[in-house]
Amino acid sequence: MAIKTLQIPQNLPAPARNLSNVLRMLFRLTPAQSDGLIEQGFVAVNGRTRRQGWMKCDVGDEVAVELIPQAIVAPVKQKSKKQTSRTIEFLYDDEDISLVNKPANLLTVPTRHREPHTVISLVERRYAETNPGARAFCVHRLDRGVSGVLAIAKSLEMAEKIREQFADRKPTRKYIAIVSGIPKNSEDRLVNYLATDADLNRITVADESKGELAITNYRTQSAFADAAILEVKLETGRRNQIRVQLAELGHPILGDPRYRPRQAEHWAWPYPRIALHAESLGFRHPRTDEPIFVETQWPQEFRDFVRMQRKQ
Repeated sequence: MAIKTLQIPQNLPAPARNLSNVLRMLFRLTPAQSDGLIEQGFVAVNGRTRRQGWMKCDVGDEVAVELIPQAIVAPVKQKSKKQTSRTIEFLYDDEDISLVNKPANLLTVPTRHREPHTVISLVERRYAETNPGARAFCVHRLDRGVSGVLAIAKSLEMAEKIREQFADRKPTRKYIAIVSGIPKNSEDRLVNYLATDADLNRITVADESKGELAITNYRTQSAFADAAILEVKLETGRRNQIRVQLAELGHPILGDPRYRPRQAEHWAWPYPRIALHAESLGFRHPRTDEPIFVETQWPQEFRDFVRMQRKQ
């Protein structure tokens, strides 16, 4: 496995020598990339793997990072066109897997109604043009109103290997959620058991034998007068997990039509989508075992929301 190694120079001031900042400065990584690599165990200091981004380093320390395959950006349609529900942005693509940026209000896979336009159908259309014979296998899903990174495998074998990583809670998954109100705790670990009611809504239950364990970690990134932006990381991946747990906390995601919809309304969120975005995803390549880590920009709706809040 390829490793890139650098030493911490003398001109890097002491306050800037925490491991996360060192990666950003020396390897020109984004905050999400540096934090993701550290959390997944892809960073070593003086030959020893470190998972603490706040760890202080010294001048001369040798920092080693496993190289990340370069992302391949290739929209389905012309690059000059804005991404819509009929286009898919490819963040990474090789002979085994693809990582795509799903737009909001697009199904990941068809329902029993056999919708013609889904993530899978658009990816298969791309494969027909560039990789004849390849099939698209969904590894995990995002709700229709949610945007962000999705992993697609080109064979059942590769799909199963990635699914095993998800089952073992190995992938790093970070979401950005805009919620109603400001959580009392700036960060917390939410642990619940989720079940499905007669209307197919997900609910929390006290009896663990009647539900699935769901664990979500959040940290408040920004707080406004009546809303907050949360950085959310999953330990498990249950259906509607983030939406249900944040709603149960009393802070539903803006624009959510299912979980506390009245409370989820906000004057600065008029958009017909849920304010939840899968910002980044990291795991090991199912064939090569190389680390894969991709992140996406915030959707325009998120950036507009922040701008409007700051004006207030």
